[in-house]
Amino acid sequence: MNDNELMPGGGASRRPFWERSDPAELKQLAESRPEELYQAAEQVSGRAFVEGPAGFEGPSAVRIVGRIAEALADTRSRDCARFAVDIVGRLVPPDPEHRQGGDRLRRSIAEKLVKNQQLRDLEPLFGDLPEELEDPAVEVRACMLGEFAMIGAGRGRPALDAYAERLRELGHPLARLPRVRLDIEHRFGVRVRGFGSVKTPDQLRSRFSEIPPTDGGAAAGRTAVERSDTERAGMASEPFTVSGWSDEPEARFFALSNSLDPDDLNISLVKELPLESMAGEGTRRGRALACHTTPDDVLNELFAAAHNGGVEGQGQGGPYARLHAWNSLYALMGLPDDIPFSEAVRRASDHRWLRFMAFTDWFHHDTADLAFAVLDPSRTRVAVLAATDTDADAHF
Repeated sequence: MNDNELMPGGGASRRPFWERSDPAELKQLAESRPEELYQAAEQVSGRAFVEGPAGFEGPSAVRIVGRIAEALADTRSRDCARFAVDIVGRLVPPDPEHRQGGDRLRRSIAEKLVKNQQLRDLEPLFGDLPEELEDPAVEVRACMLGEFAMIGAGRGRPALDAYAERLRELGHPLARLPRVRLDIEHRFGVRVRGFGSVKTPDQLRSRFSEIPPTDGGAAAGRTAVERSDTERAGMASEPFTVSGWSDEPEARFFALSNSLDPDDLNISLVKELPLESMAGEGTRRGRALACHTTPDDVLNELFAAAHNGGVEGQGQGGPYARLHAWNSLYALMGLPDDIPFSEAVRRASDHRWLRFMAFTDWFHHDTADLAFAVLDPSRTRVAVLAATDTDADAHF
């Protein structure tokens, strides 16, 4: 099969199929001639491996094979599913230039397969247990298992169970996550009309009850002592850093001199902490405010940040967004990663959770702003996480 065999017609219209951008045509080919579409992906991959990026005047090799894999993944059949997995697991060029695009493609194809294909047609793909994690074919299957967990499917299937157990033995990061969706994760990926990013005080107040400031909160903030922890701060910031939010998040941890009255966890305390995000508060139009929230709200915001991506980055796909959200929540609570998820959920209910908003030079108030303060069960430690995202042209 040559480059033009998949193109109907002749003359000037007979362009190589990879220059075509019409998904409907590729979908039609996937339905009628999936083997030939797969062979075309093999040709593209082989050419990229031999000639490198210079061998293509049009789209990159990853985009080309990705377009084919997406058409196959969207077409319900056992053969299409097998071809799609093999393409992203074996045919994506392995050089460093394509690594990031390859990772995104594998995650995207895993999501499409779990969404569009019958489970019985995907189960045979897990028949051979992996020997190492570096194999891209293993990674796409790990992402598929993660997608199954997000929809509560796949458990009890011997092949999938055995593969998941093998991933745990090998130490795959996604294998740490529960293979069922927990109640606290009920909002993951759920879009509610009118519930976008919170950008204004009225939006925040419409969702949560505002907490009044107190003198006790201010006094506690003035005597708080910072406990620097770079590793913990990095984990708390994960959902924003991995997905390319425009500015570096702020994650800070403080010890209080006395046990805090829960009513004093409010904006008065936050304003007295030496936070970069609060510097200059009161010098711009707009009043800082805080509202109590719940751990499921915080976890969902962390998931959405990683899943949707920032203006300077890319979304991480469902399973990895879930992982980054949990890593961040564990860090905010100061939990070691060997604590079971069920125990983490129980402990989360013993913490006090705060959302706050401020009008400072640090926040942008145009794309997305998030800010949380967390009080531990002893009422003597506070963790703060703040993140802001904006289009590059809006920086000031």
